[in-house]
Amino acid sequence: MASRTLSCPICGKPVALTDPEMPFCSERCRLLDLGNWASEKYVVSTPVEPNSPGPASSPAEDEDDG
Repeated sequence: MASRTLSCPICGKPVALTDPEMPFCSERCRLLDLGNWASEKYVVSTPVEPNSPGPASSPAEDEDDG
């Protein structure tokens, strides 16, 4: 059975699913990714709000007109 691989998100080299640094190919790429998060190069696009309606409904849809 062939080993499955994916690409390192930093450099693109193939990474085996059994690699100890997975999903990165090396400790260097793992630390570069951590640095990107720490320097806010990566951001979550929309903050999660605990009381906001989900994407399937909106306040206008929830109102009953009669």
